[in-house]
Amino acid sequence: MLGLAILIVGALVLNELRRGLVNARIDSLTTQGELIATIIDQAATVGEPAPALDPGYASQILQLLSNPRTQRARLFDAHGKLIADSYWVADRVEWKVLPPAKPRDQGAAGVTMQFQTPKPPPGPPPGAKQALAHEVAEAMGGRHWAGMRVGDDGERVVSVSIPIQHVQAVLGVLTLEASDVDEIVARQRAALLPFILLSIGVTLASSLLLNNLIANPIRRLARAADRVRLSRARAITLPDIAGRQDELGDLTRSLEAMTSALSERMDAIERFAADVAHEIKNPLTSMRSAVETLDLITDPAARERLLGILKQDVQRLDRLVTDISNASRLDAELSREDPRAFDLGRLLTEITQAYDNQAKPGEPAIHYSIRYSAPDLLEPILVSGREGPIAQVFRNLIDNARSFSLAGGEVRVRLERQKGEAVAVVEDDGPGVPPDNLETVFERFYTSRPKGAAFGGNSGLGLSIARQIVAAHGGTIRAENRLDAQGAVLGARFVVTLPEARR
Repeated sequence: MLGLAILIVGALVLNELRRGLVNARIDSLTTQGELIATIIDQAATVGEPAPALDPGYASQILQLLSNPRTQRARLFDAHGKLIADSYWVADRVEWKVLPPAKPRDQGAAGVTMQFQTPKPPPGPPPGAKQALAHEVAEAMGGRHWAGMRVGDDGERVVSVSIPIQHVQAVLGVLTLEASDVDEIVARQRAALLPFILLSIGVTLASSLLLNNLIANPIRRLARAADRVRLSRARAITLPDIAGRQDELGDLTRSLEAMTSALSERMDAIERFAADVAHEIKNPLTSMRSAVETLDLITDPAARERLLGILKQDVQRLDRLVTDISNASRLDAELSREDPRAFDLGRLLTEITQAYDNQAKPGEPAIHYSIRYSAPDLLEPILVSGREGPIAQVFRNLIDNARSFSLAGGEVRVRLERQKGEAVAVVEDDGPGVPPDNLETVFERFYTSRPKGAAFGGNSGLGLSIARQIVAAHGGTIRAENRLDAQGAVLGARFVVTLPEARR
C-alpha cells in the first residue's frame, strides 16, 4: 500500500505539474501574442474608413518581434490567407539525415549508375491543416483561441490565435505556437522515474520484510504443527516467535498453550487409563480366585461366604464402571452447555430437600442454612456456570459426608457470600481426614473408609470429579478438619468457593 501510495501521489503531482507547465506556456504565448497584435494594429494598419493590414510592413514587424528558435508565428489576413510566417522570414530550412547511398550495380559493359527520382518530403498530417483552419476561424470571430493541437510535423503543439482588431473590425489573425510539448512530457516522465523506482524499492523491501517477519515464521509454525500431527512432538515450542509482541506472537503463544494443554490432557488420559486398569484388575482378580475356589468347597457355609464375596466384587466393579463412565463424560458435559447465571441457594435447597425426602431410618440428616450479609440482605447468591455439574459436586460431597457419619448423625450444608464469592461448606461429624491426606483425598481412586463401611461402595472418584468440575468453573475446593478448643477432631469440612456472577 505504501508503494502504491507513493506512485499514485507522484503521478497526481506530476499531472498537476504538466498541466501547470502547459498553462504557463499558453499564458506566455498569449501575452506575447497580444503585444505583437497590438503593435501590428497600431503600425501596419492602412486605409480609411475601411482599414486593412499592410502585408509587407506587418511581415517586417513579425520578423522583428518573433523568436523563431523557440516558437512559430504566422499572420493571416482578414480572409484567412497566410501572409507571413516566422519560418519564412528567418530562412529556416528543414533538414534531415540522408539515408545510406545505394550500392553500385556492376554490369557486363562496365560500371553503370542508376539514379532514382527522390520522393517529395511528406506533407503535414491530414488533420493538421483542418485544426489550424478551425483555430483561425475561431479567432476571426473576435475570440481568443488557446489550446493544444497537432502541428505540421505531427507533433503536439501549444497554440494561441489572437485576432488583430482595429476598433471593431478584425483585420487578421496572429497565431503563435510552441512545439516543446513533447519535451515537457519527456521531462515529466523523467521526473516520474524516481517515484517509480522508489515504489519498486519499497515494494521489494516490504516483500522481503513480509517474507522474513510473516511468511517464514508461519511456515515454521506449519512445520511444527505437522510434527505434532505426526506424533514426533507433543507440543509446539517456538520461543523466538512466541516472544514477539504482535499478532503472530499471540498466535504462537495460543498454539503453544493449546498443544501443551492437549499434551497434558493426553498424559492425564494415559494416567487415567492406567489407574482404571489397576482398579478394575483388583475386583476381577478377586472374582477369578473366588470362582476357581468355588468348585473346591463343599461346605455350604463357606460357599455362602464365597458367594457373598463375589457379590461384593460385582457391586464394586459396577460402582467403578459407573463412576469411570461419569468421569469420562465429564469434559463433554462441561462443554455441551453454555454457562449461565443461576441461584446457588435455590440449587442447594432442592438438593438437600431431595436427600431428606429419600432418607431412611438411621441415616444422617441433612441440615441446610444460608447466611446473607447485611448490605445484600435477601439478595440471591448467583454463580455463573452449568447447573448440572455443580449439582453433582454437592451430591458427591454430601454422599461422602454421609458415608463417614455415624447413624443418627448430621451433615450440615451452609452457603454465604464473602468478598464477591459464593462459599459453600459441607461438614460432617465423622473421624475427619488425616492431616497428611488433605490433598490426597482429591486424587483419583483414593479411598480410606472407616471400619464397618460397606466394601466396594465407593470408587474413590467422587472428590476427584468434584475438584475437576469446580476448577472448570474457576473456583476452588479444599478439605480441612473441624477442631474443638482442645484441638480434637470433630469431623471433616469441605469448602467450595465459586466466583459470584455479575449482575
